[in-house]
Amino acid sequence: MVSTTFRELGLSAPILRQLEKLEYKTPTPIQAACIPLLLQNKDLMGLAQTGTGKTAAFALPLIQQFSEHPRKPLARQVRALILSPTRELAAQIHDNICAYAKGLNLSTAVIFGGVGYAPQFKKLAGGLDILVATPGRLIDHLERQTVSLGGVETLILDEADHMLDMGFAPALKKIVAKIPKKRHTQMFSATMPDNILQLAQSLLQEPETVMVTPPAATADRVEQSLCMVGSQAEKRPLTLDLLEQQEQPGRTLIFTRTKHGANRLASFLTGKDHPASAIHGDKSQGTRERMLREFRSGETPILVATDIAARGIDVKDVQLVINYDLPEEPEVYVHRIGRTARAGAAGQAIALCSPDEIKKARDVHKLLGRLLPVHSSSAAVPSELQTVPGTQRERKNSMQENRSASRRGPRKSYGRRNTAGRHGSRMGA
Repeated sequence: MVSTTFRELGLSAPILRQLEKLEYKTPTPIQAACIPLLLQNKDLMGLAQTGTGKTAAFALPLIQQFSEHPRKPLARQVRALILSPTRELAAQIHDNICAYAKGLNLSTAVIFGGVGYAPQFKKLAGGLDILVATPGRLIDHLERQTVSLGGVETLILDEADHMLDMGFAPALKKIVAKIPKKRHTQMFSATMPDNILQLAQSLLQEPETVMVTPPAATADRVEQSLCMVGSQAEKRPLTLDLLEQQEQPGRTLIFTRTKHGANRLASFLTGKDHPASAIHGDKSQGTRERMLREFRSGETPILVATDIAARGIDVKDVQLVINYDLPEEPEVYVHRIGRTARAGAAGQAIALCSPDEIKKARDVHKLLGRLLPVHSSSAAVPSELQTVPGTQRERKNSMQENRSASRRGPRKSYGRRNTAGRHGSRMGA
C-alpha cells in the first residue's frame, strides 16, 4: 500500500517541518517508493524521468541520516557524493538539498565546469557532508588533489543514462575507483539500456529496483500531435505559425538537434516579435543561468534548447513543447514532452517531421504503441506513418482522432522490477 503522507514514510520531524514550509503536501510515486527503502540503507536502482520528484526521493533520506548521525568530515573529504550530467541539473539538485536541509547544520557544495576554481577550492578544503558534482570538474579536482573520495559513505548517480550518453563512462570509472567499496549506492536513470544495466550490476549490491510511470503512460497527459513538413526549410515559418496559433501564449520550449540550429531559430523568432533565447553547451554558465531566469519569469517566453543543455531545466507552467527536430532515440521524445504536463497538469506537444525523419517518427509511434494525432497545420502524412510499427492497425480518421481516449502504450521491458508504490524488487546479477 502506497503511503500518502511524508510522515508515513518515516521522515523526521525537522524535515517534515521544512517540507511543510516548502508546501510539499503529498509524496510523488517515486518518493513514496524510494524513501522507506533508502532510510533502510538499501542500494537502489530508480527508473524515473525528469519531473517525477526523484531529487527529493534520494535527498531527503540522505539528509535525515546525516543529521541524525553527524560526523565532521576530514579536510578535503566528503561523506556523500552526488554525480549529475550537467551544470544546470547539478545546481538544481544542490539548491533543493539546501532548501530541504535548512537549519540542520550540514555542509554542502556544488562543483561544475564553466566557472572558476578558487571558490571551489575553498569549499572543498574544510570537508563536506554532501558534494554535488559533474564528472568532468570532479576529475579535475581529483587530479589537483583538492578533494578526496576516500571517506565517501553514499554515492548517488542521477540521470546515469545521460552521463553515459555524454561520454562520461571513463570518468565514472575513475571516480568510482577512488570510493570505498563498502558504501551505500543509488542510481537513477530514465531508461535501462544494456550499458546502464551493466553499470548498475557493477556498482550496486543486491539493489531494490523501483520504476515509476512507464514512458507511454507519462505521455498520456500531454496533448500530442504530429505535423509533417515538405522539407527542413519549412520548419521555421511553420514554428512561427504554431506560436501565433496559441490562444493564450505561455512558456514554450523548443528542441533542436544542433547548437547552430538553436541559435538560428532563436534569432529568427526574436526578429518576428517572439522573444527567444538559445541555450546550449557553448553558452557560458552565467549566460545560461540568466536565460533560465528570464524564461522562468516570462521575460523571454521561448527557450530553444539542445537535449544536453535542457537537462536540469525544471520550469513550471511550460505550455507548449515543440520537437523542431525529432530525436535519434524515441525515449528522448518522451523526456522532452515531459517538460510540459508537470505535476499532473496538462500540456501540449507538437512534433515536426520532415521526410528524412520518418523513421524517427515511426520509432516514436512504436514506443507509444499508437499513432500521434495529425495537427491541423500538417502536410500529407506518408503511408509509413499510418500504421503503428509491428501492428496492422490502420490510422482511422486521424484528423478527428479522439484525443481524450486512453493512450497508454506497452511498457518497455526493463527486466524484473515493480512500479512505484510497491516494494522494489531485487536486481539480478
